[in-house]
Amino acid sequence: MKNLIIVLVIVILIGLGAYWLTQWSSNNSVVLPNATPPEVIDTTPPPVVPLASSTPPTTLIDNQTGEIVIGQSVEGRAITAYNYGTGATKILFIGGIHGGYSWNTALLAYKLIDYLKSNLETIPAQVAVTVIPVLNPDGLNKVVGTTTSQFTKADVSPSIAVVTAGRFNANKVDLNRNFDCDWQATSKWQNKTVSGGSVVFSEPESLALKNYIEALRPNAVVAWYSAAGGVFSSSCQSGILPETKTITNTYAQASGYPAYEKFNFYDITGDLVNWLAKNNIPAISVLLATHDDVEWDKNLAGIKALLEYYAK
Repeated sequence: MKNLIIVLVIVILIGLGAYWLTQWSSNNSVVLPNATPPEVIDTTPPPVVPLASSTPPTTLIDNQTGEIVIGQSVEGRAITAYNYGTGATKILFIGGIHGGYSWNTALLAYKLIDYLKSNLETIPAQVAVTVIPVLNPDGLNKVVGTTTSQFTKADVSPSIAVVTAGRFNANKVDLNRNFDCDWQATSKWQNKTVSGGSVVFSEPESLALKNYIEALRPNAVVAWYSAAGGVFSSSCQSGILPETKTITNTYAQASGYPAYEKFNFYDITGDLVNWLAKNNIPAISVLLATHDDVEWDKNLAGIKALLEYYAK
């Protein structure tokens, strides 16, 4: 009997101990907060976004003729380059820099385009020719009502004021004062003060030509203007390039225009061909003798003489 009582006491004590242990564990357990899964850091590099280029892409219009839009004017008109030949030596001809004021230079450039289309054999195998007929399409449109080759002398406005205004682009800037050689915001045209733009290459037309020339890297450039009757070498503070002297004389002797080492009738700043000289690109200004004739025979002779020179 005594042993039974002892066993019961032990069982009771064990039960009480288990009960109190359970209660203590319940009251003193550590409750962990809800764990937030760690942030997943994406180590994948972000996509590479190309920087905007200052050089607008050219737009190929006609693969057969190599007709390319190199930019647009202030009013959104296309500035187009026409390419002929596949040689490594590149000659660039530019007309219509002064738009409708020198409309005959644009018509001369279009006449050259038509001639090259029909006489591709004129271009030596070593040579490629590019023609930009109208650098200032807004100025040309103001005077003749179009920017294509489909205009004649009869389309030219009879108003001297309109023709004069056609020299400038739609921002009233003289494009041949907007290039990077001795550039100034105000410049001269004869005895008049004209705008050279807010900064160098401020105008979309001159900037388009700059970008295109830097991509093309021509071996020689001929820019047509009117009217003084002569072939003028380019330079920008460091003298005339020897090659420039050569092409000046080559064009002059063949065409019959007199040759000049520089344009010195009055001081000009921001001139196109002088900017080319600054960049070591041989360039000449050919000024037609009048404002109303393309003087085709003279200029064709000069063009052929250059092609023959660069064929050697």
